[in-house]
Amino acid sequence: METWRLISTFGAEPSFHMGLDEALLEDPAAPPTVRFYTWKPDTLSLGYFQRLDEIPAATGGAGGRRPGAIVRRITGGGAIHHQHELTFSIVCSLAHPLYAGSIAESYERVHARIADALAEFGVASRPRGAETLGSDLAGTGMCFHHSSAQDLVWGGRKGVGSAQRRKHGRVLHHGSIKLGTTPLEGAIATVREHARECTPESLALALRRSLEAGLDWKLIPSVPDIVERDRARILGARYIDPEFVRRR
Repeated sequence: METWRLISTFGAEPSFHMGLDEALLEDPAAPPTVRFYTWKPDTLSLGYFQRLDEIPAATGGAGGRRPGAIVRRITGGGAIHHQHELTFSIVCSLAHPLYAGSIAESYERVHARIADALAEFGVASRPRGAETLGSDLAGTGMCFHHSSAQDLVWGGRKGVGSAQRRKHGRVLHHGSIKLGTTPLEGAIATVREHARECTPESLALALRRSLEAGLDWKLIPSVPDIVERDRARILGARYIDPEFVRRR
């Protein structure tokens, strides 16, 4: 059985979340870590390669409301409105078996554990495969309006979005599991369609059980140490810097 660190930071600032994930990615001595978190305020995170002016939601052009904050992730993929969701990250060595083989295979392994957790709430999710989704929309730049074969879907719509950054032999895997939708995302798949009382905390507990049972892990609740917290604050300032958000 492997021992992993589990850090839960619900309702923290977006700059701290992004800074801590980068700090863990950059530190080869950091133990393998799973994080569960939510965002305060609600935040639109852009994929690393996106242009801000190509995302209507960033200016309130989609749904008629601006998000509370905007950051740029260091992982790829589309923009996500972080509200009514559980966000998770996994940071470890690329040599770990979870990330062996192709990138697609690593997504399939992680998504299998998420699907198992979702089943506890009556959600029968599955990889999209070749299915055509009702949530796929052109021209929005939003993660949940674009899907790939490995994405988890239910009810003909996408409900889980993931992205990775691989650097110096380590990997950061970001993921968003939608409990409810937002005006910026519209008709996507949500857990609360099946379990109205589901909370980020209850979903995190189910996902913890699934990771432990399915991967033979033991997740030990912990907190970032003082060095990680200081590094997160330093790195985090960049993520809300207008120059970085508007880059490219």
